Amino acid sequence: MILEILDAMERGEITKEEAAQRIARQPFEQHIIGRFDQNRKLRTGVPEVILAEGKDPAAVRAIYEDYLSRGEQLIASRVTAPVWAALEDLGDKLIHWEKARVVATKAPEPDPKRSTVLVISAGALDTPVAEEAAVMSELFGNPTERLYDVGVAGISRIAVELGRLDRAGILIICAGMDGVLPSLVAGLALQPVIAVPTDVGYGSAFQGVAPLLTMLNSCAPGVAVMNIGNGFGAAVHATKINRLLTRTEPA
Repeated sequence: MILEILDAMERGEITKEEAAQRIARQPFEQHIIGRFDQNRKLRTGVPEVILAEGKDPAAVRAIYEDYLSRGEQLIASRVTAPVWAALEDLGDKLIHWEKARVVATKAPEPDPKRSTVLVISAGALDTPVAEEAAVMSELFGNPTERLYDVGVAGISRIAVELGRLDRAGILIICAGMDGVLPSLVAGLALQPVIAVPTDVGYGSAFQGVAPLLTMLNSCAPGVAVMNIGNGFGAAVHATKINRLLTRTEPA
């Protein structure tokens, strides 16, 4: 928002005084679903994202209509069936990643100067969480690749992909069941490893608690662990690392 105001001032569309007044106003917009933080990306490097799950579908639609009318990016995570039903007739103006449960008003624009984020999943049932991480990573400007279904039950599957790991800059690994894959990879990889436990597994997996504890107790040091199913958080963490890697201005 602030950059848009400064650009408008530079183009002569508003005066310096008007720009100062706009910047001095509330740095958020009030919508039915709450206060939307316009300046979060400027402060943190990552835009605010609507958590659509549990919100009023009509209210989510209203904010999307507002952002579409202004031609601005708006991203929602955990888009449930009722929320998408409220948005579906806007479908030609929106991008919907069904498996990731993400909706955005604009396509990703990866920054080629950043390192590649490689999103890895242990099993097929981990794909929804991995897709949330991958799509969010793309929307946050990271070149992003996927490597799915390479869990330790068939360890040769990851062994033949070590070259891809070496070429990546940051690794996000999503795994349920015993949650061992991040430890295995972190013991081999130079790159930062971000682990995401999923709720996949039999009863003793305790809906993701077992892989969470495995990852927190990893023998491989330095593994960053997200909350259960938090692909979004993994993408945010990867983005912050990537932005620091490519930052040119003084710290």
